[in-house]
Formats: sequence, C-alpha cells, structure tokens
Amino acid sequence: MGHLLQLNEDDRRLRFGTQTPDEVILHYVEGLDFNRDVLFGVFDLDLKLIGIAHLAYLPEIKGQARAAEFGVSVLPEGRAQGLGTALLQRSAVHSRNTRIETLYVHCLSNNKAMMHLAQKAGMRVEYAYGDADAYLTLPPASPATIVEEAANEQWADLDCALKEGLKRSNQAWWWLLGRPGMAR
Repeated sequence: MGHLLQLNEDDRRLRFGTQTPDEVILHYVEGLDFNRDVLFGVFDLDLKLIGIAHLAYLPEIKGQARAAEFGVSVLPEGRAQGLGTALLQRSAVHSRNTRIETLYVHCLSNNKAMMHLAQKAGMRVEYAYGDADAYLTLPPASPATIVEEAANEQWADLDCALKEGLKRSNQAWWWLLGRPGMAR
C-alpha cells in the first residue's frame, strides 16, 4: 500500500482513472484477493517497492475468453528504465500459464505512458469518451512459457537476496565506520 500512497495526485489519477484519495487506495488494497489476483513488484537497491503490477482475473463468462486486467504503477525514480514493460511481460507470461486468453488494460486515453506500453506490446487499443481499452490476445501456454515463468521466479528470488545482502553489507560498513546515519 505504501507504494500506491507515494504516487502524486496526477499519477493516482492516471493509475486509477480518477482522483484517488488515501482512503480509496486503502479500500482498494483491502479488496485485493490473493487467491484470485496476482501482484508483481520491482524493488530498488534499498528494497523499496518502486514498481508494481496488479493482474486481476476477471469473472469467467460462459462462451467468452478468460481475461485478466493489468494495472501498473512505477514511482518517478524508476521510470524510463523499462520496468513497466518488464512487469507487463511478466504478467503476460503468467497469464498464458494460467489459461488467460485476453490481457486487458483500461485507462484514461491521455495516459501516454500506458498507451505507449500497450502499443509497444502489440495491444489493440480502442478509444471512447476519454477512456481507452487495450486488448492483447494471448496464445496458450507452452513449455517455453512455463520454463520462462520458473526462471522469472528464480531470478526474482536471487535479485531480492542479492539486494538484501548488499543492504546489510552497506549497513555494517557504515556502522563500522562510525556513521550509522549513512546506513540505509
């Protein structure tokens, strides 16, 4: 929740499609269902969450493709580094492996970052009344996507462990040097 609360007013409007006070974000986070939804995050060297993707599985409707909605936010210090693209790719692979056929994005049509991300991913974009909906048809899972997702999980665990070790090492050095204020 801390990540979303760090978004400024304009970023919140772009992420949620409307002005979003802290109470609405709190309600949104409380409503996450980890039996249904999936979250992916990107952490910086201080283990601060700087990017998060929310993959919400939409209710199944008989005769329609299984779908999931993708939402993403990246704090300013993490932008223009490909984090949104990486989170979308990770979400697409996971979606394929869980039998999702359509990845869906809903956003404001003036959300340039999301529109760029959607178009770069090859999503079909439809505009109406100031909103935009983007759709990506996903092929079924394959042995390659199953291996890719397993590798993604391993890399994520390794990345986190390395960052934790680096952070602890830095804290120890700053403590030894007598400058605890510098320890992160």
